[in-house]
Amino acid sequence: MQRKYIVLWLLSIVFVALVSSQLPKIVSDEEYKIALGDYNKVFSVVLPTEISFAGENVPMGQFYVQEALDNELTVNTYWHSSTIFLIKKANRWFPVIEPILKKNGIPDDFKYLAVAESGLKNVVSPAGASGFWQIMKTTGQEYGLEINSEVDERYHVEKATEAACKYLNNAYKKHGSWTLAAASYNAGMGKISKETEKQKEDNYYDMNFGEETGRYVYRILALKEILSKPTQYGFHLRKEDLYQPFKTYEVEVDSTIPNLTAFASRFGLNYKELKIYNPWLRDAHLPDVSRKIYKIKVPVKQ
Repeated sequence: MQRKYIVLWLLSIVFVALVSSQLPKIVSDEEYKIALGDYNKVFSVVLPTEISFAGENVPMGQFYVQEALDNELTVNTYWHSSTIFLIKKANRWFPVIEPILKKNGIPDDFKYLAVAESGLKNVVSPAGASGFWQIMKTTGQEYGLEINSEVDERYHVEKATEAACKYLNNAYKKHGSWTLAAASYNAGMGKISKETEKQKEDNYYDMNFGEETGRYVYRILALKEILSKPTQYGFHLRKEDLYQPFKTYEVEVDSTIPNLTAFASRFGLNYKELKIYNPWLRDAHLPDVSRKIYKIKVPVKQ
């Protein structure tokens, strides 16, 4: 009996030793202070001495301009999870957006406006603005997008970018400034015209706006600065970390597709995959009574 208790005692010692070896190492107060000093450092961002938007210089000599840009750079630099994903997604979507901007005479910097609007995601705002460019239904229809319960081209990146370009060109013609055109994308052309008249000022950086429009261009500038110089702001991503552009080809259809799941299976896809490549398809079927030609993207088989 005594021998049995000795064996159990020895087994309990072995068990405690094994469990203890799996517990986190307990550090001393001094070791903890050293670790904090090494790994818990946070620095203020260094502002660029010169920066421009769409070829228009930002007046960095003004303290209120410096502080507004400092705020947006700091927020986006230290919002690590969000900014990392923006860098990854930009590698996929900028090659799609850039040539459309160029074709329409829109400065390349406006690709960062799409980032500011949606984070390059097909999101819906509380007001109903949708897609990468956050276009309202009436505005989208005004600029030639098809929007209904089955098809919503605000979610078609190329077509939505074309619509955004039309709006921005109109805004530039009205305001004579790409910076004010960008601000009008947030506030509306009417609001910008009203404020330029009231304040007798046509320079965005010297105008007084509410918080949302007042921060808007600075956020675009901050995103431009970080996404074009990520390592300078502490973001170190490898090529394999970046999301690659989709490789697709287009299938033309000119009649109703009663079942998109069955249609997808013809190309070795499931319904989810079809919707990833074609988020503008908003229902499980595609009615086409007028025999309009739709182009559905299908991935190239690797």
